[in-house]
Parts: sequence; C-alpha cells; structure tokens
Amino acid sequence: MRMSTDGRASLQRCEKLMMRFYDDGGRPGVGNCSFGFGTKVHQGPCTPEELKTEVTTDMVKASFESRLLEAERAVERNIKVRLSQQQFDALVSLTYNAGAYGTRDVYKLINAGKMKQAADLISSMVYSTQKKRGRRALVLMSGLVARRQQESAPFGDASANESRSAAK
Repeated sequence: MRMSTDGRASLQRCEKLMMRFYDDGGRPGVGNCSFGFGTKVHQGPCTPEELKTEVTTDMVKASFESRLLEAERAVERNIKVRLSQQQFDALVSLTYNAGAYGTRDVYKLINAGKMKQAADLISSMVYSTQKKRGRRALVLMSGLVARRQQESAPFGDASANESRSAAK
C-alpha cells in the first residue's frame, strides 16, 4: 500500500517545508537540527555552520521520498490487520513524525483491534522531551495537537471501525 496523494499533501502541510536548516523545538537552540519536510539531520540543535548550509529542492525531494518510503514500509511491516486508505495514511504520517519505534504501542493496539484506544494514544502523543535548566522535561508541542487529532480520527470513528471489522 502507498500513501495517497491527499495523505502526502496533508503530511507536507503538517511538516511545513523549510528550505533551510532549523531547530525543530520551536525556537533556536531547542530541539533537533532539521531541514525540508521535518528531516532530522542529527540529535540536538544545529551548529552555526549548519544554519548557513544551503538546502536545495533536490535535497528536500530526495529526503522526503526516502523518509516517506521508510514510514510506509514500517507500517506495512508492523500492521497485521487490514487498514482503510485513511488509516494507512494516518499511520504513515504518525510514523514519519514519531518513527516506527515511537509508534510501536499504536501498532500493537491496532493489531489487537483496539482502534479507540489507538486513537486515544495517538491524540496523546503531543509532548517532546527537552532539556530545561539541565533537566529533561516533557514539553507540550502545541503544533502537534491538531496533527494528532487528524491522525487519530480514522481510528476513533466507531461506526467505521465496526463496518470494517464486519467486512473481514
């Protein structure tokens, strides 16, 4: 299965194209060095040299396609039940953002048929661990709230989930 055209467009809107290197924590010096559609360069903030690095359209396209394929493969490898296109798109988006390891508990719930619990877990995945005053702290990433609502929606609709289960 591949992510739909609508799913790709939604993912790109969520990730917001950045044609430069930036720190993904919402302000300079916080988070991880990233570029393009949320491609992490490395753990931790960008160096002053990286912030001056030119980002080309080809770099962005290549990294997006590579990461998207990686997320699609992770969903296919980890999910053992039939998904609708909307559910697949939502899981690929979540996996693209949180990684396969960060999404593993969602995969387990979906494979167990616990769609409502999976939706609730997806909706709760809005925090990031950041260093504050030398200590790690959970910080609400307000930009993730609407995204997680969108990603959880295909799993939270009980009538749609029941009809899919009945169709198997």
